[in-house]
Order: sequence, then structure tokens, then C-alpha cells
Amino acid sequence: MIDTQRVPARAEAAPEYTWDLGLVFADTDAWEAELGALERLAQEFLALQGTLGQGPGQLLAALRLRDDVGRRLWALYMYARQLKDSDGTSPTGQALNDRAGSFVARTSASLAFIDPEILSIPEQTLTAWVADYEGLGLYAYELEKLNKQRAHIRSAEVERLLAQFSDITRAPYEIFEMLNDSDISFPSIEDEQGATVQLSQSRYGRYVESGNRRVRHDAFKGLYSAYKPFRNTLATTLSTVVRTHALDARVRNFGSALDAALKPNEIPLDVYHNLISTIEANLPKLHRYMAIRKKIMGLDDLRIYDLYTPPVPEVALEVPYAEAQDIMLAAFAPLGPSYGAALRESFGNRWIDVYENVGKRSGAYSGGAYSTPPYILLNYQNRLHDVFTLAHELGHSMHSYFTRKAQPFVYGSYTIFVAEVASTLNEALLTDYLLKHHANEQLRKRLLVQQLEDVRTTIFRQTMFAAFELDMHVRAEAGEPLTADGLSQRYSDIVGRYHGPAVTLDAEIAWEWARIPHFYYNFYVYQYATGLSAALALSRQIIDDGQPAIDRYLRFLSSGSSQSSIDLLRGAGVDMTSPAPIQAAMDTFDSLLDQLELLV
Repeated sequence: MIDTQRVPARAEAAPEYTWDLGLVFADTDAWEAELGALERLAQEFLALQGTLGQGPGQLLAALRLRDDVGRRLWALYMYARQLKDSDGTSPTGQALNDRAGSFVARTSASLAFIDPEILSIPEQTLTAWVADYEGLGLYAYELEKLNKQRAHIRSAEVERLLAQFSDITRAPYEIFEMLNDSDISFPSIEDEQGATVQLSQSRYGRYVESGNRRVRHDAFKGLYSAYKPFRNTLATTLSTVVRTHALDARVRNFGSALDAALKPNEIPLDVYHNLISTIEANLPKLHRYMAIRKKIMGLDDLRIYDLYTPPVPEVALEVPYAEAQDIMLAAFAPLGPSYGAALRESFGNRWIDVYENVGKRSGAYSGGAYSTPPYILLNYQNRLHDVFTLAHELGHSMHSYFTRKAQPFVYGSYTIFVAEVASTLNEALLTDYLLKHHANEQLRKRLLVQQLEDVRTTIFRQTMFAAFELDMHVRAEAGEPLTADGLSQRYSDIVGRYHGPAVTLDAEIAWEWARIPHFYYNFYVYQYATGLSAALALSRQIIDDGQPAIDRYLRFLSSGSSQSSIDLLRGAGVDMTSPAPIQAAMDTFDSLLDQLELLV
């Protein structure tokens, strides 16, 4: 199914390997009709403003109407977004996505009075209403969280203005996306056989993992050469987003942008700072790994582009997509029949957009809305890496599936703090399955390296990103400009500090910040590291303890945001307020290094 010589057009994609967005709207005419209906429904909120304090019935009616609009609006936006993501060169997808984004901003503005108006109700009165009025009990936890935000919610007029500005503040990320996915042209390189191939975002991963160092070098240099001409533009877009985060924190009376990002989800600031301090205290372990890599690979100088190819001989392993599906069903069988049934549903009903095409968004993600399938975007390339990517995104989608099945809309999503737990737990279970069912010694070595790489890329690398992100925000909050040269110098410094003396840095690594979309997400990346740490602990419990741990985990998957993230993870079996899970992951990494040295 994969054409390695050129990137196919969307029209050439086999339908069975593409999303069936008809499960959401039959066509764009149906989407237009829903947009019109939602525009009319949103107007009903004008009559509700100023009435929420009149009694519990009025409050319940407003919350229910808000949920109805939110549920339908999420599906409307998702359809437009995924239409664009499947082919960013299509004017239809671009137009619908722009209109959906603008409509979301306008609707958010019309709903902005709700939280301030609820907070104008005395807390004792609100508590009594929730206890006594049938139907309001559903919203008890949401209203409890809202009460904790009283100091940060502004007046209805200010909230309405802030909501309207979201139509503008999303622009920097959209500019970055358009540059990154559609407008930046990547050069051609020669592959291992000397054939000329076009470099792309998705193909970069294949070539930087090549066993041929010349190919890795050319892919690295080629990719980053395409970003260099845009580095000042990209510094401006990123700086604007960071300054927007800082401004929003000030407007809402938070102590910092970090405080504003964590507090609404009830995540203590110490969780972020403990992660960075614990990982940086363990950097000698990463330096040790780099030195072992350099020695095993027989290199005089280890470069960043050498870090994506296994330091032990690669196993010739092509995994077609159909085989990957079978592996998923077997690897996740310990999670029970309901989990397996949901997997089969995702494979059989076109919830997954599998292969690369011209204009398709790079990378992979799990998406969808409350009332839609939990769609997955892939750019599958038949590599073992792609099998793990499928496992990762299925973890997200199964989390969404079970949450939306069990929870009402108000709790039908989950916080970013727990978002990476289900995905990385799937990767851990996949590794365990492959180790148990493959006797091939080279493959076992490859899987051992994969475990080390998971910790390197998901804990060390994402914590490095988190430290860089915090540095950007601290500087912006102090009024310091974030220029391309300044960002590049600081990024190069932190890469050098994390990777240690065994790694020789190429000048191009200083521009890597320019292509990382997560820097636009407002303190998201640290949760990859905390998520893997939690997932390693939970997967070990599932493997060692069996059904009790499985039952706890499935309850976690079905809980959505009905409790705080910290409490949800405690219920599943791990306490993330302590640095202990992070240090345990570091100790596991050190043990894996011992095993690697023995094997090779």
C-alpha cells in the first residue's frame, strides 16, 4: 500500500484506509445545516443571561443547553478539522476549518457569562441547590471545581471579550501549522539504494532511522535546511503564543502562565518542578546511555541524527498494517473482552486514517468528539515504530471510547495530565507481549533498546522540552524578547546539557524548536514524562497482579474527568504527587542499561 517513490494524492487513497467522516455528517451540506441550527440555538443564551441566580431550575436549564451546544459544536469543529487534516491543500477543508474555528470563538463568547454568573451566586446557596434540586447533582463536581476558581474568573463582560479574542489568539498556531504541513518544501535525498526520494515530515522518521549514516545525515540536514529560511517567522509565531499565555495568566490573576495551565486541572506546581529537578538529577544516566551508544555503534563522534537508529543491528522487520492490527488484539488481550471488542470496532468501521498523502497532516493523533468515533490519524510506513505509534494512539482512542460511553458530556473528556497514561501503557503492554512471543534474539535486543528509547524520548526528551518551555515563559513574563537567535542559543545549550559530552551537536539542532508543535500547547509536554512514569507502574501492576489491577485500570479509562487527575491515578494505583514514580522510571532505565551492556 505504500509508494516509496512519491507521496500520493488524497484521491488515490483506498477508501478502506481513510476516515469515514460520513459517520459524523453525510456531506458538507449536512454540516452547513448543523452550523445554521447551532447559530440559532446559541441565540437562546441571550435570553438566559442574568437569570442563572434566580433559582436552581434556571441554572440547570442553562447547564443543559450549554452541554447540548457544546456536544454538537465539538462534532462540527472536529469534522471540519479532520477534513482539513486529511488534505490541507483542499480549499473545502481549509474553508470549513476556518469557519468552524471562528464560530467556536463566537459561540464561546456567547457562553462566557455562565461561569461568572454562577460565581455571583453565594457559595452556600449554590451548595444547597446542588443538594436539593433534582438534576443538579450531576454537576456537583464541576461546580466544586468552579468554586475553587473564583479568584480567576472575571466578570461576564470581561469573559465575553476574552472569548472573542480566541479567534485571534489561535492564529499563530494556525500559521505554524500551515507552514509546517503545507507550505514548507523539503528537498530530495538519495536513499540507501541511491534512488532519489522526496523528503517529507513522515518520511524523515524512516530515513533518520536508517542504518546508513549518510542517509541519516542527509535527512537531518535536509529537513532542517527547510526550516532555516522561516526561523524568524516561526520565532514570532511561537513568541506570540508564549506572550498570550503570560497575558492570560495576568488577566486571570494567576501567579504565572504555569500556574494558569496547571491549577484549573488541580495539578500542584510541585509536580512540574519535581519532574524537572528529578530528571536533571539523573542526567548522568542519560550521559551513560549516550556513551554506550557511541561505543556500540563504533563512532568517533555521536550525532543527534545517530540517536534514532538502534545501536544494535536492526532486525529486518516489515509489519503490514493488517498484521499490526492482529498484534494489537493479541497484545491488549489482558485488558479483557470489552477492550478487544472496541479495538475490532475501530478497525472495522474506518475510524483510522492510515497512510500518508499529499497535504495530510504529519505525525499521528487520536481525535474525534463526544458524539463521534474516536478517530485516529496515522502516516503508517510499515515499520516497527509505526506499530508502536498505532498502539499509542489506540490507547488514547480507547480512553476516549470508554469515557464517552460511561460519562455524561460534562465529564466526557479527560485532562491533559492523564491523557498520555493510556497511550504509553499500551506501548508497555506491546513491548511485554513481543518479548514473550518472539524468540529471535536480535528482535529481543531491539525491544530492549526500544524500552530504553521510550524512556529517553518520552521522559528525558519531553522533560527537556518542558524545561525549555518553562524558560521561554519565565523570560516572556520578565519582558525579555524571544528572538530566533535567542531561542536557538538556549535550545542548543539545553540539548547539550541533557545529552552530555558523548554527543557532538550539529548547528542545525539549534533550530529544532521551530518544528515542535507542542510548544504551542501551553505546558503540555511534561505530561508525556509523568504519563509514561505512571503507565510503567500501572502496566507492571496489570502484568503482575492480574484482574484487580485490570479492574482498577478500566475504571480509570471510564472515569473521564469526573474526579481530579491526581485522584483518578491514585484510584488506578499510582500517586503522582510524589517524585517516587519518576525516580522509579530512572532506576528502571539504569537497570535496562545494565542489561544492554551484558547483551552486546
